[in-house]
Amino acid sequence: MTSTAASLKNSARRFSVILGVATLFALFFATKDSFGQRAMGIQITWGKNLWWKGMEWYAWALFSPFIFRVCRKFDFSGGLSRMISGQLAWAIVFSLLHSCVVTTGAWIEAQVIHTGLSVGRLFEIILASYFHEDVLTYAGIVSAWYALDYYRQLRERERRAVELEKNLAKARLHALKMQLHPHFLFNTLNGIAALNYENPKAANRMLARLSELLRMTLEDDSAPEVPLRQELEFNRRYLELEQIRLGDRLTVKLEVAPETLAAAVPNLLLQPLVENAIRHGIAPYSAGGEVSIHAHRKNGTLCLCVADNGPGWTGEKGAPDGSGVGLRNTRARLRQLYGNAHRFELTNAERGGLVVEIDIPFHADENRDAQFQVAYEDTNAHH
Repeated sequence: MTSTAASLKNSARRFSVILGVATLFALFFATKDSFGQRAMGIQITWGKNLWWKGMEWYAWALFSPFIFRVCRKFDFSGGLSRMISGQLAWAIVFSLLHSCVVTTGAWIEAQVIHTGLSVGRLFEIILASYFHEDVLTYAGIVSAWYALDYYRQLRERERRAVELEKNLAKARLHALKMQLHPHFLFNTLNGIAALNYENPKAANRMLARLSELLRMTLEDDSAPEVPLRQELEFNRRYLELEQIRLGDRLTVKLEVAPETLAAAVPNLLLQPLVENAIRHGIAPYSAGGEVSIHAHRKNGTLCLCVADNGPGWTGEKGAPDGSGVGLRNTRARLRQLYGNAHRFELTNAERGGLVVEIDIPFHADENRDAQFQVAYEDTNAHH
């Protein structure tokens, strides 16, 4: 549908509403007059009252598009005095026009019942009877337009404010994510540099895996949320990097409920948590250790857990505070995306090791998950 056709359709819909309102007013006031006349003993039929009230209110309905143009011209942006003076002048004009329309109807009635009244005499009677009332009716129509226009502008400002806040939130998330990239690259390149002298072949494999990770990140860099399946695939490739560096010292345990794979999670949510577990819980120790990732759904909540079996938090406070770059950014991104509707806790496990638990609202992104699966299959088909 073209913009012109859509505009005409909207105009027709608005005018239908105006006609509906005019009909309701005509029926209401015709009934009111009939009850009042009957109480006073005046014998005028309801049909005649409806004829007069129909003329009055349908005339205003026909005038309404032009009145609305006047309202747009004399809005509050031009100043209160200009708006009042302009509307007073047009109130007189439309009241006179309304008297002319009603006079036409009265003349038609006069020809049918042969009252013998001339057009001039009828106009004089109508003007004296209706003019002041017409000015008030015009004022009512104008007031209704200003009220609805103010409401429309208020809703538009609210919509823009929400959109601006949404864009600002996206910008903040993007900035936080960009802080993660250098941190991740710095640590990975440090590992490659250290391995380059001890095992050049392993270092080359790490560079190849790193290029795959970077390509995967750049392909979907703007998305604040991705399916858990995609996040796990990214972490699988990252863990391959670390296993090249650490060898048998690193064991990975994955327990993910199938129904959670399509769940939307913050992009790069797990990687800094896994990196933190390897860097502080496994890499410094010759015996190595295990990193486990768990995911399950509990009612409307997605529960994620990343844990290691290292020594756990050994700080003076006795409990982990998540003050590192990766953990700090993860906490900030969760707060930005979900507000108070999330949980992020770091605790020491009873048998040793650090446990990071995250609860976020569960909402599946089936379309994005399907797109990722297709893209992943296409990519692997070419290897």
